[in-house]
Amino acid sequence: MNRNKSEIRFIFYASGIFICYFIFGMLQEKITRGKYGNNDKFTCTLSLVLVQCVVNYIFAQILMLSWKHEKDTTSKIYYFSSALTYLLGMVSSNMALQWINYPTQVVGKAAKPIPVLILGVILGRKVYPIRKYFFVLLIVIGVVLFMYKEQARMVVEESQGLGVGELLLFCSLTMDGLTGAVQERIKSESSPTAYSMMLNTNAWSSIIISVSVILTGECFKFVAFVNLYPEVLIWLTGLSLMGALGQLFIFFMVSEFGPLPCSVVTTTRKFFTVLASVIIFGNVLMLRQWIGAILVFSGLFLDIICRNGKSPQTKIANK
Repeated sequence: MNRNKSEIRFIFYASGIFICYFIFGMLQEKITRGKYGNNDKFTCTLSLVLVQCVVNYIFAQILMLSWKHEKDTTSKIYYFSSALTYLLGMVSSNMALQWINYPTQVVGKAAKPIPVLILGVILGRKVYPIRKYFFVLLIVIGVVLFMYKEQARMVVEESQGLGVGELLLFCSLTMDGLTGAVQERIKSESSPTAYSMMLNTNAWSSIIISVSVILTGECFKFVAFVNLYPEVLIWLTGLSLMGALGQLFIFFMVSEFGPLPCSVVTTTRKFFTVLASVIIFGNVLMLRQWIGAILVFSGLFLDIICRNGKSPQTKIANK
């Protein structure tokens, strides 16, 4: 009976992750790549990230009040650094969607082990087993196959922004790698809970991005856009709630079943998100890109299966 209950909970958590982040991905593409009125586009990337950070902070605060936790002794400078790189990664990733489609963003972001490995070797002086390099090589080959553009297929519209989306995606990956390096330092020195890391990271992120939105004047642009197209508030609210709720299911999955099953579920849902984006938004992929995507996710799965598990409580959920 207990085994059956455990299986039911696993299916429930996995379904929650799939559904929440499926809706999250579709809303993200709807907001950033959709057309409003007379072909207007939503370009308030900083405001989009601010809404997500504030909702995540509120959500983390609720989690902190719901579960017992030890006092967090982590230095504020670490959280500030983590928040800054985390923000730059999010902003770059969202801005990239103005030039590339969602499947490209998902596959590109799936290449996160690449900067993590490189920065781990260079900055952290870590030593990885040979199989780790092989798995990362599979991911590299897959990303190259997916991203490669034939000159004959480049149209005039793409030539104006050629490479901008890919450059922003590379910047996002680099920031993800730096965020991971800072979080490793935080875990090794003070070992805060995932809830505490989520709370403090999003608190600092909200402060930094709020200042940025005010200094750049984007807050006025955002208000004007919302007044003109109020439906975007519905998409933003749904996006933020789905992201926060998805993290809750991830925390439950990690705490009860460990990081390995959770990683398999989150990686699988990314592949199906790519598939859904192709079907719903018509982002047609060539055979070469499908092969590249399969290589990327194969490398991720092999890395997940062979990876030595760490304490799940010190990880921030990776959607």
